[in-house]
Amino acid sequence: MFKFVTILALLGVAAALSPASHARGDDVHADVVSRSDDVRADGFDASLQTTNGIQQAASGDVHGNIHGNFGWISPEGEHVDIKYVADENGYQPQGAWIPTPPPIPEAIARAVAWLQSHPPAPEHPRHY
Repeated sequence: MFKFVTILALLGVAAALSPASHARGDDVHADVVSRSDDVRADGFDASLQTTNGIQQAASGDVHGNIHGNFGWISPEGEHVDIKYVADENGYQPQGAWIPTPPPIPEAIARAVAWLQSHPPAPEHPRHY
């Protein structure tokens, strides 16, 4: 349950501080179109949708595993959508808008493979 509250708090802060909320003056006056919260002993379901295109949905189980998604309209007018899982492996977001690292250069990949196949010799203690 703590994970759920933490994630919702972070989403609220992100939505409040997003550039879109400063770019369009009508976002300040956005209204909640729909909201539902169902907290049970075996988990929860929650959703939120506003008039300015912000939407969020999440569900969790008794073990603290959460599956959800959230989205908004960017200042350029594009729909941003992020799906995530939060479980014993941490927060795992997925979406086209999440930055990805550049590919590892071939020379570096070969060097790492060589180092993995040739471990260093064990060090022997020195006797003085």
